[in-house]
Amino acid sequence: MTSTEIRRLAQECGFELAGVARAEPLAEDSQRYLDWVSQGKAGAMGYLTDRRATIRTDPRTLLPSAKSIISVGKLYNGIQPHSTDLKDSDAGWISRYAWGEDYHDVVRKGLERLVEKLGSHHEFKICVDTAPLLERSYAREAGLGWIGKNTCLINQQMGSWFFLGEILTSLEIDPDSPPPDRCGTCTRCIDACPTQAIPPEGYEVDARRCIPYFTIELHGSVPEEMRAGIGKHLFGCDICQDVCPWNRQAPVADEPSFEPRHFAPPLDKLAGLTEDEFREVFRSSPIQRAKYAGFLRNVAIAMGNSGQTKFRVPLEKLAAFENELVAEHARWALGQLSTESVLISVPQRPVFARRR
Repeated sequence: MTSTEIRRLAQECGFELAGVARAEPLAEDSQRYLDWVSQGKAGAMGYLTDRRATIRTDPRTLLPSAKSIISVGKLYNGIQPHSTDLKDSDAGWISRYAWGEDYHDVVRKGLERLVEKLGSHHEFKICVDTAPLLERSYAREAGLGWIGKNTCLINQQMGSWFFLGEILTSLEIDPDSPPPDRCGTCTRCIDACPTQAIPPEGYEVDARRCIPYFTIELHGSVPEEMRAGIGKHLFGCDICQDVCPWNRQAPVADEPSFEPRHFAPPLDKLAGLTEDEFREVFRSSPIQRAKYAGFLRNVAIAMGNSGQTKFRVPLEKLAAFENELVAEHARWALGQLSTESVLISVPQRPVFARRR
């Protein structure tokens, strides 16, 4: 079986991108990852730093008989505006990838169909991003794209709005070749990041400064100095992809499961959700990962950053919330609104130019 045949079969299973890489360690990428971990840039994400950190250095620890890695990409882009274009001051932002159903289930089902097409004469392991595998590195080796300065995999024709998945297989398939890095001298993702999570040279993200880390992975208090930079992001962040020139002509996904249910929701309604309502509204959604208290914490931060004094009433309710994590962030947000209202209420004195 050739990689060309793999791409044809993968397309039949709903994947826009597919390629093959050797199931071998990638020494340079592995060392870069271990250095990133040792510098503490994973923050509190223990699943990236525990024993699984070293497992990521060799895919054969997941499947000893693996000879090839089939890497696939599934498009999730929509026609809706980018976060950088949203003008609604009453709305919060949920990352594009979380607008529809949980992608883990959708991608896995597609990979299961692909395994069936490959036949039963091989050993295999299906991986969607929860597996300890350097999936972007192997996607690059499989020819799906290059890893950009924002650390996203970028395809020259289709951009970066892709979910990745892999099949580790004992089949020996001729591998594809990685494409060249086409980021060039562009620094738009670096310049646009409001929390400066991407260093000036790019190709790395410090999770401890990254909005998705604060709004999804961090279950405790968000450092006060980072809250203003979060803006009105409630779950994840798309800024570095929104400004990427390679996404200007990105195609739109035709996957029904990714139809947007949670595009730019109104903050006041979210602030009033009960825990049962939260579970129902975001049923089968990646947003469940933030947990109820974590999500309300994010809503409070967004309200504080909105500058809208009409959010004072819902914030006062959250400030009396039984969960102290939520209450503390609501009190901070009320303080932000007080500062904003003072600035608005102070009349501007006329400025007279001094004659010379």
